[in-house]
Amino acid sequence: MPPPLTTDQVAAFHRDGYLFVEGLLDSEETMLLTEAARKDEGMQRAAMDVKDTAGRRTNLSLWNHPGDDIYGAIARSERIVNAMEELLGGEVYHYHSKLSAKEPRVGGAWEWHQDYGYWYQNGCLFPDMASVFIAVDACTKENGCMQVLRGSHLLGRIEHGRSGEQTGADPERVREALKRLELVYCEMAPGTGLYFHGNTLHCSVANTSDKSRWGLLCCYNTRANDPYKEHHHPRYTPLVKLPDSEIKTTGAKPSAATQSFLAQEKDRTIGGRNN
Repeated sequence: MPPPLTTDQVAAFHRDGYLFVEGLLDSEETMLLTEAARKDEGMQRAAMDVKDTAGRRTNLSLWNHPGDDIYGAIARSERIVNAMEELLGGEVYHYHSKLSAKEPRVGGAWEWHQDYGYWYQNGCLFPDMASVFIAVDACTKENGCMQVLRGSHLLGRIEHGRSGEQTGADPERVREALKRLELVYCEMAPGTGLYFHGNTLHCSVANTSDKSRWGLLCCYNTRANDPYKEHHHPRYTPLVKLPDSEIKTTGAKPSAATQSFLAQEKDRTIGGRNN
């Protein structure tokens, strides 16, 4: 099997802290994901209502283990897992996934943060962790696309604290980083993937447009970075990869009634979630 990424793509990730992959899901796969997410009543009932400092809200559903649904087929697909292993340099396991739904006019902002800024508190000794954001809707400046600071993963972990109902990076450090590093707006067509390092600073503004901005995030940790303590996300759990064809075979299958979602009051990182 050929490597999922080119040498140049891997180098770009390590230089910039992120990597765009256009067409990570093809048009049919993206349509199936969209159909499943829009009609997934169980996931919508389980969504956390996370507010920003202005009181706008983002609906966030989060689960630890991939199910036998389209989200699990994507999170375990060889194209995505193999790429993640190439970027992180070793075997990975599924840390958790989430569906982030910014609705038109009311979708909230996410403060500047690093994922490892709070995953560190879960007993992960190294920042050998990353996520892939897959656009369900078109992501634009107008509807609150992600923003990243190019090369910010090289800053190391920044202290994080409470910002409203969210966890944000030290504002003084962020202000100085914004002076020195390039701000990149992550505008993405549906089906585009954005891989980003656990220490990459990222944020997004509120969705004041008339278009929704939904995205599926799959987060991974390396086996060698198995947390040293129990917490609300899994310790090392072997990940069984699936052939890429399994996404279409599974079809627009929503989450099962038996899927366990993380309740907001049990998330001890209190609002420290992506994008």
